[in-house]
Amino acid sequence: MNHCPLAVVAEAQLALQTEGLSPRPATLNQSRLAVETQTIMLQSALDSISEGSITTDENDIRTLNHELESRVLERTAQLQRANQELESFSYSVSHDLRAPLRHIAGFAQMLQQEFGATLEPAARRYLDRIQAGTQQMGRLIDGLLSLARIGNHPICLMSTPLDAIVSETISMLEPDCAGRHVSWKIASLPAVACDPVLIRQVFQNLFSNALKFTRTRHTALVDVSCQENNGQPLFVVRDNGIGFDLKYADKLFAVFQRLHREEDFEGTGVGLAIVQRIVHKHGGEVWAEGEPNRGATFFFTLSRNTQARLASTAATVGGNS
Repeated sequence: MNHCPLAVVAEAQLALQTEGLSPRPATLNQSRLAVETQTIMLQSALDSISEGSITTDENDIRTLNHELESRVLERTAQLQRANQELESFSYSVSHDLRAPLRHIAGFAQMLQQEFGATLEPAARRYLDRIQAGTQQMGRLIDGLLSLARIGNHPICLMSTPLDAIVSETISMLEPDCAGRHVSWKIASLPAVACDPVLIRQVFQNLFSNALKFTRTRHTALVDVSCQENNGQPLFVVRDNGIGFDLKYADKLFAVFQRLHREEDFEGTGVGLAIVQRIVHKHGGEVWAEGEPNRGATFFFTLSRNTQARLASTAATVGGNS
């Protein structure tokens, strides 16, 4: 039979008792043995309970994680379907509205051409308002269609030098700068992973917005730069225009939301909504800061994961060449 070390010590102590030694140490060692044996058994039981409890907790956590992941995937799929249906609806409605709108505009133009000279001043004002309304409705429909096309546009990522994109966009907007003093301050911009067609639209909308709201300035200033924000590029477009009140910042990127009167500044309230849609499509964020009469600054980022993925792909291709 095998004996544990504590049992051997106890036997040795008992053997010493038979030789006339005091029995008290033996009694103490036996008591200690009993206590230590019970302690070992208790510790073993606690370890077993603890292991069982941990296993149960781990299983519960795995089950909860699995359920949470399933719910997130389900909700994401529902949101994607809802967005697709909304974009399809917007496109259909916008497209179907064009025909009756053309009829209204056409008949209003015929009325003006054939009977304009004989109309009373009040009637001519009514006719002018009808034509202005149809033109505005046409712009709104164009905005809706543009927004729907952005949602349906398949994103094509490639390494894109933003310096070239910005330069091309400024050249395209030269007619909007005719007869004005516009100072462009363009910092060096990096090449990033993006869809060049969509990102060109982002800069075009932001620059058009800056040109529109600096119209009252003797010299319009438009500053384009890139900063580093948490290890990723942060693109900045700043102007010295009329600015806006920050308490209305949540309306800036909403469709058809305007902070200024149509009489003062034309527009449909779709341009910045398109900017937000494109930036979100790239996995980035966009926001704005400003003060009344002190200009506005727009910031946007692109997905860090997208940049890393394209950089990794380029490195792999370069290594295999």
